[in-house]
Amino acid sequence: VREIEVKGRNLAEGIPRSFTISSNEILEALAEPLNSIVSAVKTALEQTPPELGSDIAEMGMVMTGGGALLRDIDRLIMEETGLSVIIADDPLTCVVRGAGMALDSIDHSVGIFVRDY
Repeated sequence: VREIEVKGRNLAEGIPRSFTISSNEILEALAEPLNSIVSAVKTALEQTPPELGSDIAEMGMVMTGGGALLRDIDRLIMEETGLSVIIADDPLTCVVRGAGMALDSIDHSVGIFVRDY
């Protein structure tokens, strides 16, 4: 069990305070959001077309965004899904950088991004 001192304003009293919080308290506070994340991943996998599902089963999935920085989230999702999970390099910015690269090459990708119905 690790402990850390945090500082901030006590909203009930309106004054600055510091207090110590344990890793167990943080884990307890994150339990419900983590369960929601795992549930959302499972739902997405259930709705994945078979050809994409086989690719995911073979190659695993890559986590991006701030949630990917939660300690051991990759291990949790791997345990819950049985699939390989890795954290992207620089998960906070990789999606927007990829979108920027796609926009830079949009002239060469006519028909990929927009579908006429």
